[in-house]
Amino acid sequence: MELAEFNSVDRAEAIRILTPCLDISRWVEAIADARPFTTVDDLLGQARKAAQPFNAAEVESAMAHHPRIGERPKAQTTEAAMSRSEQAGVDPGDTAITAALAEGNRAYEEKFGRVFLIRAAGRSAREMLTALQERITHTPEEEDTIVAGQLREIALLRLSGLISEGVNA
Repeated sequence: MELAEFNSVDRAEAIRILTPCLDISRWVEAIADARPFTTVDDLLGQARKAAQPFNAAEVESAMAHHPRIGERPKAQTTEAAMSRSEQAGVDPGDTAITAALAEGNRAYEEKFGRVFLIRAAGRSAREMLTALQERITHTPEEEDTIVAGQLREIALLRLSGLISEGVNA
């Protein structure tokens, strides 16, 4: 979608467009209400600003929509399509990596009570596994900070992939 079109839609439609990027109402509404944006950089700047900080309840709510690393969501939603694309670095045919990710996911969930979240876009399965193995050694407080940061990265990447300057910008 071009920025000019995003700027011109009504608030409800802007919220619908933004929600798959990150399902945190405060964040989505802050961006929708800050329109119009002159450039995509302005849009991303507002998105960064609105994401500082996410509180624990917002993180928990947003986490409910994220699949495990190595598990491709089957739903036919925009958010599921984004997730499938982001996890392209995980080859389901690489049984050693997928088994290690599955085991790591189970251990992480047992320790932290939530799925392991990482910005998967641009990372290989090996890189994600290494990060998982490192992060499982963290304290819950350390992980809370990292998870909020990963949510911000994911949201900004999704948003930048969704809205473009357009040819006349």
